[in-house]
Amino acid sequence: MKAPPAKYEEARIQALRGYGILDTLEEQSFNDITMLASFICDAPIALISLVDAERQWFKSRVGLQAAQTPREHAFCAHAILQPSDVMIVNDAMADPRFLDNPLVTGDPHIRFYAGAPLVTPSGDALGTICVIDRAPRELPARKIEALRALSRQVVAQLELRRAIGELDRSATELAAYQDRLESYQRQIETANAMLAEQSVTDGLTGVRNRRAFDHALQQELARANRERTSISLLLIDVDKFKSYNDTYGHPAGDEALREVARVLGTHARPFDVVARYGGEEFAVILPNTSVQTALVVGERMRQLIESATWAHRATTVSVGVATAGGDIDGVALISQADRALYRVKERGGNQVAHASLLA
Repeated sequence: MKAPPAKYEEARIQALRGYGILDTLEEQSFNDITMLASFICDAPIALISLVDAERQWFKSRVGLQAAQTPREHAFCAHAILQPSDVMIVNDAMADPRFLDNPLVTGDPHIRFYAGAPLVTPSGDALGTICVIDRAPRELPARKIEALRALSRQVVAQLELRRAIGELDRSATELAAYQDRLESYQRQIETANAMLAEQSVTDGLTGVRNRRAFDHALQQELARANRERTSISLLLIDVDKFKSYNDTYGHPAGDEALREVARVLGTHARPFDVVARYGGEEFAVILPNTSVQTALVVGERMRQLIESATWAHRATTVSVGVATAGGDIDGVALISQADRALYRVKERGGNQVAHASLLA
């Protein structure tokens, strides 16, 4: 006789599958409980049976080879209909529900059955822990209670197994969340670095802007004064730039400024600071650089720009140089370099002059 569906069958099946236990490998904790059931009840067959939609599947088994049977043949499908009771069948051949059951008339020739439902904390009966014998018999009350106790241990193992799985998933999710946080942090750091770089970079030419120049000059002056070394400054102005703009247009003028910046940035020494000082004027800070070396660097920059390839016409620069060897502030150093630059402009441009060597 086929057992009817359990009450709230859909919720019961959902609860069963929520444990993720079906079709899993053997586990010692469940095998130990099945062995105890067989020993306590002195039964040749003991099973932890989980009743799925169309089958009963055995998580653990003693004395039986089959891993599952059709649900319509399952004694356990009847047992789960009364979750609070241990179902006892003393003689299957005398019970109209089972007398023609293939598991009774054929292998494993069930005659005695006792099954304690596996009831979850939410009240769903997932299956049973059951004992089976091939001869009719009875089970003493104390062993029935022992079987009921073992059923609670099976459920405890299921809950523990699920809790561990949830912890593993939580740990995995936490690790993934941590990875995402670290990724976001790296993105934020990259964005902040880009913003910081943009805040000190001239948008047109890509070299340092006036703000960065002022800061770098103060730092290098402080170091020169502290270490008693010299520091030089080049002020570089593009010659006849207004006429260049008027003749070829501002986009061409912008491109010329970018080329000047490229030449200066490419050929400056690693520790020099190249900046756009304003308009068509650039500045190069030369740490630990004497008058003679500053003149050499300035002349080299002038020649490189003069010999560069230009889209419209040859472009030259005028270079004013100043050097400080003792206590001096940035305003004074800039003023000296600017005075030298002005003198070069008076002479027609495309030259280098040092403030200390002016007549």
